[in-house]
Amino acid sequence: MKSMLVIAAVLAMAAAAAARPQQQTPRPVAILSQDAIVNSDGSFHSRFETEDGVRRQEVGQLRQLGGQGVAEVVQGQVQYSDREGNQFDLRFTADENGYHPEGAHLPQSPPIPAEIQRSIEYNLAHPEEDESQKYTS
Repeated sequence: MKSMLVIAAVLAMAAAAAARPQQQTPRPVAILSQDAIVNSDGSFHSRFETEDGVRRQEVGQLRQLGGQGVAEVVQGQVQYSDREGNQFDLRFTADENGYHPEGAHLPQSPPIPAEIQRSIEYNLAHPEEDESQKYTS
């Protein structure tokens, strides 16, 4: 009886191992071209292209922030395709206000409903009527 249980357990483990997809180690992707220049003023340019079709380029420079320091401003573009062959083109800017990506594949926020927009405009035009200021000490 014990030998039957052992045989059944071994067969179950073998079946589970056969059903599990084998993970393949991805092969390295060759870099076809690469260029990077960093200047003493903080500006730079970089780009690369890989054999699987990924292309990236970006430029950056420092921007004075009106006596409050400096910020690095970077603009760039990335092009790539997914496993199904869909092409993607991502453009971006990164600056003191954050990261701003743009691309047809990115979700877009819905428009602000007209009633809400009118309310926002009214509140901006009439700050003296802000009720939240009445109850602060």
